[in-house]
Amino acid sequence: MTIFWKHGYEGSSLACLTDAMQINSPSLYSTFGSKEALFKEALDLYDREAGSPVAEILQNTPSAREAIASLLRASARCFCEPDRPAGCMVLLSALNCTPANAGVWQHLHERRLRSDALLRARLVRGVADGDIPATVDVQMLATFYIGVRQGMSMQALDGAGHDVLLGMAGAAMAAWDVLVSGAPPQPVATPASGTG
Repeated sequence: MTIFWKHGYEGSSLACLTDAMQINSPSLYSTFGSKEALFKEALDLYDREAGSPVAEILQNTPSAREAIASLLRASARCFCEPDRPAGCMVLLSALNCTPANAGVWQHLHERRLRSDALLRARLVRGVADGDIPATVDVQMLATFYIGVRQGMSMQALDGAGHDVLLGMAGAAMAAWDVLVSGAPPQPVATPASGTG
């Protein structure tokens, strides 16, 4: 898991993987069948270890606002733990793939969509519970907070520490009241031609 998380799917050579597991290549293939199958098992382990708090937070935190705040705080911790690679393995381990590994990218895309659906479902529940006005565009709200988490992951990869990520989380939660006010977000003005 750590090798794939640190180096990505394509950057993780069989030599690195077999060395980390202290096995030889034939053993890897006889046990897992392929590098891709091993990667999927590593993702399952990542989900159990790093991903399970996400589902638990979204399911068990009483208010939608606190669920999102707790999710962002937990992400800030997870993305920059000193004994682990930085960022989110599901997001970062195959951002781009060669055509030969398009199936790996697709698998990660589907995992990200499942994770996004959990967040969206929690916001929908917030509407049903009365935490979020029914006039709010839940898809927009979900997309915003999904984007914040993805940005936190990239910032961690680039060396941002826990305090920086918590600051991002705090800034994102400061936007909550505006986002759930029901007023449509204003588009960003395009600069006039010739300005920088």
